[in-house]
Amino acid sequence: MASTRTGRSDQRAALVVVGLAFFTDTVVYGMLPPLLPEYARIHALDQTRLGLLFGSYAGALLLATLPLGAWVDRSGRRGPLLFGLIGFGAATSLFAFAPSFPLLLLARVLQGIAAATTWVAGLALLADHFPPGQRGKAMSMVFACNNLGLLMGPAFAGFMVKYWSIRAAFLCVAGLAALDALARVLLLPRDPQHPRARTGYLELLKDRTVLVYAGTMGMGAALGAVLEAVLPLRLDHELGMGPVAIGLAFTAAALASMVTSPLVGHWTDRRAAAEPLRLGLVLGALLLTLTAFIRGQAGVYLFMFAVGGTCSLLMAPCGPALAGHVEGKGAHGSVFSLLNITFSIGIMAGPVLGSALADLLGLEAGMAVLAAGFAAYLLPLARVRRPSGPG
Repeated sequence: MASTRTGRSDQRAALVVVGLAFFTDTVVYGMLPPLLPEYARIHALDQTRLGLLFGSYAGALLLATLPLGAWVDRSGRRGPLLFGLIGFGAATSLFAFAPSFPLLLLARVLQGIAAATTWVAGLALLADHFPPGQRGKAMSMVFACNNLGLLMGPAFAGFMVKYWSIRAAFLCVAGLAALDALARVLLLPRDPQHPRARTGYLELLKDRTVLVYAGTMGMGAALGAVLEAVLPLRLDHELGMGPVAIGLAFTAAALASMVTSPLVGHWTDRRAAAEPLRLGLVLGALLLTLTAFIRGQAGVYLFMFAVGGTCSLLMAPCGPALAGHVEGKGAHGSVFSLLNITFSIGIMAGPVLGSALADLLGLEAGMAVLAAGFAAYLLPLARVRRPSGPG
């Protein structure tokens, strides 16, 4: 297999390129929320247009993912990753200099397309250059870079807009984007020989293993997104926590995910994906049940740290497991596209479903319903065929 024949230098280069790309993408993604009030003031935006601006990223990512996955499988990884630089560079420039809302919206769309390219081609690149027994650790390391970007982006944007301006913030990020571009141009290893894609999306969607692992990725994404939607009001109204304290609680979750993701990846390499996934589903059900009962700021921070670790348990094993499952079928790009889609669905559907259940049944009963769904997912997970390879 091509993935086992690449040298250590190519493996290191792939890790640097993909890790930096993930970090850069999520820094810019995380910068937008603190900047929304400033954009609203500059461009006289109402809440509807602000919502459209925020949500257009996910819409563009979803629409671009499937064709990008097919392109990655047909042409290799290097071309799509270099193409993604164009979209990312244009998005960064537009965020800094856009004179109107339509151009600002275009920047957000381009950012979503560039992110789809980074995620699909980047993970496929790692699958090419790392054998099954090393993929979990490699992919989890770049997910840690992703979480680091999410941690740094909002704080950096808030600091820059407070003391300088939006334009200054994105001009600084342009330097990071230039470093990312340099890494992609100079360090991207050549695509190893791989079979022409012969497993299409329809075949993948008929595969129970693909569906179950993709669904687990969506549930991991939904777990964090549900709590982002339903927990802040409770922390504010019942526990008296202000914006800074609430922000620190969600920072604790991101920090936990960053720390635990490589550990889960190593576990996946050594044992199998099913073990951390089973633990993640059990802990996810338990944490959702406890959402209405946490007390005190220390308890909140401990709870959110556990949430971050649980999200790692649910999401980190899915990529390595499915990469092993489609080994030799020329479908790494396509299968990572499906994971990207279920992740996006999770972060979009989770808050809507969680909020609706909390309004309809109350927070305690609503979260108990979601917890039952997590526990029930243990059954289909137990019935899937173990993917080939250690992961």
